[in-house]
Amino acid sequence: MTDPTATAPATERWSAWRVVWWFGFVSLAADMVYEGARSMYGPLLASLGATALVVGLVTGAGEAMALVLRLVFGPLADRTGRYWGLTMAGYGLTAVCVPLLAVTPFVGGAGLVLASVLILLERSGKAVRSPSKSALLAHVASAVGRGRGFGVHKALDQVGAFAGPLLVAGVIAATGAIWPSMAVLAIPGAVAMLLLVVIRSRVPDPSVYDTETGVSDSPAAQPVPAGRGLRGWFADAVGSGLPGEFFGYALAAGLMTGGLVTFGIIGYHLTVEGLVPVATVPVVYAGAMAVEALAALGVGLVYDRRGGAVLYAVPVLVALVPPLALSGSVVLSLVGVAVWGLAYGVQDSTVKALVAEVVEAPKRATAYGVFAGVQGAFAIVGGLVAGWLYDRSVPALVVVVAVSQLVALVLLARTVRSVRHLPRPA
Repeated sequence: MTDPTATAPATERWSAWRVVWWFGFVSLAADMVYEGARSMYGPLLASLGATALVVGLVTGAGEAMALVLRLVFGPLADRTGRYWGLTMAGYGLTAVCVPLLAVTPFVGGAGLVLASVLILLERSGKAVRSPSKSALLAHVASAVGRGRGFGVHKALDQVGAFAGPLLVAGVIAATGAIWPSMAVLAIPGAVAMLLLVVIRSRVPDPSVYDTETGVSDSPAAQPVPAGRGLRGWFADAVGSGLPGEFFGYALAAGLMTGGLVTFGIIGYHLTVEGLVPVATVPVVYAGAMAVEALAALGVGLVYDRRGGAVLYAVPVLVALVPPLALSGSVVLSLVGVAVWGLAYGVQDSTVKALVAEVVEAPKRATAYGVFAGVQGAFAIVGGLVAGWLYDRSVPALVVVVAVSQLVALVLLARTVRSVRHLPRPA
């Protein structure tokens, strides 16, 4: 197998934009898998006997695992230099776990437990791959503009997030059941793995595209020394050596992540309230993914021109989701889903670009891991609180989210102002 630290000959090297697009195609196929499944997590769990509290707990814990476990896999990537290996392992875990959801209705009373475990494992796959993938992509995107690079990648990612739920909806409409649609998702999962193998063979070291660092001081070429043992690992996991501005931003992002009600709760609401048929839920989710793609691309372009101030819109959008998406009106609920897509699109794309502005290259995977860990801690609390309050008082849920976003907005403003005065990191 090709050495991941080797450099492809210049005559054979793909252009930076080509690498960004191919990474996007991998995410497109992978998103068909996990976003297709994610669109039905609420109804799927409900059909196995889950309450709103259970749905909120499982989906919130899933999002938390997708984020918190990056505290482990971010430092692991930087300390070992195995960015490609972790990226491929994470995608492989997702490609396997989602199709296995098809067997959950056939194992009796264990179905709900098995489905919950598979959902958590699928989300764990994202934690395994994301810090490494983001670090690899940050190098390539440096050559084209990080806001544009991450934005284009996210837009392609969202094409899959749009197509996957539509595929699921079509299979459900044709078969009258959720389970066959999970099995069909094995096909795009295999495609994602094949594309990833091709990229790795042609671009073993994406750091050669970085306009801010040379190959010799890139993370791929110079993994962080591992001589400090478990104590050093723990220090990395809690962000030792990262700048103070990073932590203020991470806290703001955590509040925004925790405040954004999961689509599991929204899908559960649409189903149990009879606002839309079950087969329509993934179509609604696909619409949200289309909005998310446009948001990621548009905000990425604005970010490159205007900087982090564009992120001020996120807490406002997050606060609007509960009163709209969890209303008793189909129209308001659909508007709320669109607002959810806008907020999620920025959270999962342009938010990452600002991390690369304040953290130096050799520590970026660690920073992405710590950043995601903070988001994940808030995600599990937010999911649990949202599920609990949904069963008791939606107005109380609206107030709690609004207050949390006001705090997030204040923290975000302080962080953006401080970042403007920082020297651009190498």
